[in-house]
Amino acid sequence: MSAIKSPPTSKLFTLGLVSAWYSSNIGGEPSFNLFGFIICVGATAARALKTVVQGMLLSSESEKLNSKNLFLYMAPIAVILLLPATMYMEENVVGITMALARQDFRIVWLLIFNSSLAYFVNLTNFLVTKHTSALTLQVLGNAKGAVAVVVSILILRNPVSVTGMAGYTLTVIGVILYGEVKKRSAK
Repeated sequence: MSAIKSPPTSKLFTLGLVSAWYSSNIGGEPSFNLFGFIICVGATAARALKTVVQGMLLSSESEKLNSKNLFLYMAPIAVILLLPATMYMEENVVGITMALARQDFRIVWLLIFNSSLAYFVNLTNFLVTKHTSALTLQVLGNAKGAVAVVVSILILRNPVSVTGMAGYTLTVIGVILYGEVKKRSAK
C-alpha cells in the first residue's frame, strides 16, 4: 500500500471552504432535519473513506489494479450490501417493477439506461481518482452537489434560504480556489 501524504495548508483551507456549506446550513434551511444532516455527514465521510481506499488501490504498484478491475471487484459487494436493504425498505419492489413493465415496456429501457449511466459514472469516478487524486474527486463531488442545488432551484423551484445560498457560494469559491492551488502546486 502507498503511504498517505498530508495535503499542504493551502489545500486544507480550500477544502474547508468547499465543505463550509454543511455547517452554514445548520438551522438555516427551510426543510432542515437534524437526522438527515447527520446521515448526510456520515455518508460524506463514508464516501471519502471509499475514495481514499480506492485511490490507494489504484495508485499502488503492488496491487496492479486498473479502474475497470477495481469496479468489477467492488460491484458484487455493493449488490450484496444494497439488495437486501432495498428489498426491506421498498415493499414489493420487484412486483411493482414487473407490473410497470407489463403496462409499459419502456420502463425496462429506462432501467437499463439508468444502470448504464450509473456504471459509467462509477467508472469515471475511478478514472478521475486514478489520474488525479481522491481529494480532487471529493472536491468535484461537492461541486456536483452545488450544481445540483442550483438546477433544482432553477427548474424545480425548490426553496433555499439566504444561509443556504451563502453556503453554496462558499462551496463554489472553495472549488475554484482548490483548482487554483492545485494548478500552482503542479508548476
